[in-house]
Formats: sequence, structure tokens, C-alpha cells
Amino acid sequence: MYVVKSPLSDADLKTVSEALQGALVDLVDLSLAAKQIHWNVVGPRFRSVHLQLDEVVDTARLHSDTVAERAATLGVSPDGRAATVAGSIGVGKVPDGWVKDTDAVGTLVDALGAVITRMRARVESTAEADPVSQDIFIAITADLEKHHWMFQAENG
Repeated sequence: MYVVKSPLSDADLKTVSEALQGALVDLVDLSLAAKQIHWNVVGPRFRSVHLQLDEVVDTARLHSDTVAERAATLGVSPDGRAATVAGSIGVGKVPDGWVKDTDAVGTLVDALGAVITRMRARVESTAEADPVSQDIFIAITADLEKHHWMFQAENG
């Protein structure tokens, strides 16, 4: 079996692989949470919130693929299995059943805020270890912060 060898030192690879795996879990978790709310949102702003949630799902899925492929590029096997994601949930609890539009927005503000906080820590931790991965985390953070702003403005 062919194994991909990373150009990074073992210490840097450990730092970067932990950051990439954490980001992958966060992004898969965020996409699932947003999709669950998307299916269950109700209220006067149903349509706009419903569509906005799909934008978050699309962003999270796009970036999760980039993160997983970066890990593989460095010789690290990405793990986005359901059990792995469920074992390290960081997005927070998604309400059961129907979700009022204002509650949906509040849940997404909190979820995005939690993920952004961890992404910013990953930006810092990879600065010296691997600027290429750091650039990925910067791009992810920028996109998530835009969604965070838009959801906050919904309940402004």
C-alpha cells in the first residue's frame, strides 16, 4: 500500500493534523446541524431562513472537502465518519422537532460562533507549522464569519 509522506516535520505534522481533523469534525457537524434546522424551521421568515441555512450547509460541505483533502495531501487519513463526529460535537445542541425561525437563527449564531472560535485558534496554531493549511483556515473563518454576521442581522 502506498503511503503519502508529508514534507512537514513530525512535530509540525502533529499540530497541523490535529487542527485539520478538528476542523473537519466541526464542519461536518455544522453542516448536519444547519440541515436539520433547515428541514424543521417554521415561522414568518421561513423561506429566507430556510434558504440561508442551505448556504451555510454548502459552505461547510465545500470547506470540509478542502480540509479532508489537505489532510490526505499531508499523509493524514481524514476521519469524517458519523461516530467520530458524534463523539466530538462542538456545535451545540440542535432543537428537536419544529424550530421557530427566531430560534433557528439564534441556534445558528451560537453554532457559528463556536466553530469560528475554534477556527481562529487553528489559524494561530498553524501559523508556523504550515502556512498553507493556515491559509485554508483563514478562508474558512472568513466565510463562516460572513454567515455569522448575516444570521446576527436576522435577529437584530
